[in-house]
Amino acid sequence: MATALCGLLFAGGCKKNTAPAAKTAEGLTKIKVGYIGITCEAPIFSAVENGFFKEEGLEVELVKCEWSKYKDVLALGGFDITHHLIMMFLKPIEQGLDVKMTAGVHRGCLRVQAPLGGKIQTIADLKGKRIGVPGMGTPPFIFANRVLGANGIDAKTDVEWRTYPAGELGLALQKGEIDAIADSEPIGTMLLAEGKVQNIADQAKDAPYKDEYCCAVIVNGKFLTKNPEATAAATRAILKGAKWVETNPRAAARMSVEKKYLASSPELNTTAIGNLRYIPSISGGESAVSTAATEMKIAGMLNPTTDVAALAKKAFVHLDGVSDEWVKSLQVEKLADGQIPADQEQRLLAELRALRTPVIVATCCAPASIVKR
Repeated sequence: MATALCGLLFAGGCKKNTAPAAKTAEGLTKIKVGYIGITCEAPIFSAVENGFFKEEGLEVELVKCEWSKYKDVLALGGFDITHHLIMMFLKPIEQGLDVKMTAGVHRGCLRVQAPLGGKIQTIADLKGKRIGVPGMGTPPFIFANRVLGANGIDAKTDVEWRTYPAGELGLALQKGEIDAIADSEPIGTMLLAEGKVQNIADQAKDAPYKDEYCCAVIVNGKFLTKNPEATAAATRAILKGAKWVETNPRAAARMSVEKKYLASSPELNTTAIGNLRYIPSISGGESAVSTAATEMKIAGMLNPTTDVAALAKKAFVHLDGVSDEWVKSLQVEKLADGQIPADQEQRLLAELRALRTPVIVATCCAPASIVKR
């Protein structure tokens, strides 16, 4: 059904959000929440499974959509709200895409990695090298461009970009076809666990990126205009989901796999979620929009005449009832077995050894793919 929806939006257009959202017989406001089926979307899945949307007076229809059409389907009204990567939306917003960001959800998706013990030890060592990415314009590609630009390396002329399916990046690196890779969860975690790579730039741990929100709540602009209260309610539900994930990362990871929201394995998804920080923040999300826009302009990924402050103001909106004070007041249940165990690394290695058949995973830059090992 979701695939058909995506196709219809492009084959025959779609009805834009020109009226307030419909209500159910019980008085709940209907809202469509988009997702792709990737590790970092755990707050959406947790908000559905724990009833956080219903607590906010909403009845959710989940709309699963293809990665390549995700931005356009949101803008055209195929779904109303989601949470996704800030860097993926800034260029389209600069070009007029009518979507808005309302809050930061989590930090730490992306990495640049090189062979363990190899000659590449720092970003400076990447000059003149071949870098593998899952696609031009994908979040790992954008992050790598930012890192290179911040270190005085021209991403257009000083490196060579090569594209591979996300699941084949590690194999291409191992075969010597490329010198480094830019990837996302859970691919980066898997390669680290198997001792194949080291991090050269880590969005989860390295300054200035470690405190930057990579993902934000993003809403269709027309839906927001007609339904500000429903938008605020959906934002609160997703942020509550994020806080629940941070409090119960193992439970959230296993639930995402067991309920078939995404393609992964339980321990791999647990480790991947454990590398992210789901500490929702309104001010943090707003700051991340400005920081990302600034570095994307330096890297040549935004128009050289773009006013970064104006772009950030255009992209981010504040909603009534959605504040950092409200986030701090949030209380969620802590499950007895919901946290990551001390032996998680050993659990992951055991799982990977047992899964000698190809592993199917979905990442934050591509649909589910087979990891070639």
